[in-house]
Amino acid sequence: MKMLSVILLLLPFTMPLAAQNIPADSSPLPYYEIPAYPDSFSAENVVARMIDGVGFRFYWATEGLRPEDLAFRPSAEARTSEETIDHILGLSYLIVNAVKQQPNVRSGEETSPLSFDLKRKQTLDNLKTASDILKNAGGLLADYPIVFINGEKRSEFPFWNMLNGPIADALWHVGQVVSFRRSSGNPFNSKASVFSGKVRE
Repeated sequence: MKMLSVILLLLPFTMPLAAQNIPADSSPLPYYEIPAYPDSFSAENVVARMIDGVGFRFYWATEGLRPEDLAFRPSAEARTSEETIDHILGLSYLIVNAVKQQPNVRSGEETSPLSFDLKRKQTLDNLKTASDILKNAGGLLADYPIVFINGEKRSEFPFWNMLNGPIADALWHVGQVVSFRRSSGNPFNSKASVFSGKVRE
């Protein structure tokens, strides 16, 4: 229950960043497929691969969503698909901020004002940046705590909390988006193989 309370408090720390103007461009989005795996196992490479798995699943969970899919909610009390995507965007900022060694500054916002296309792009870019830093920076996971700043209060959590917190939570919510889009009549592309990280011909 304590961890759930922490996770519910996470998103408002990220929205000032999510509200920044993000230029649109025509470059391909990351995670159409999962990048080649590293040559060696290390804690950092394993976590990077987990993040790549989130990115691939998010790419295909959100590919081709229609306005009616984004507005779908399974019950009156549940988030819509787009509100769930807002939450995943917030989690992606927690992930990338930790590996950039940047704090998360609290705001009151719980949803992003960005268009769906920009939310999707920013989420994928955040995940790819985090993965690349872990694979290439040469740091240790102990160097990447999760830091929150709320006014004068500063809270810090070890990277362990990233594994069972934002990364696991992002996977959980991507699964919800997949379930919701199936319910709104627009199922996930069955050619996207989450086992291989490739798209079957």
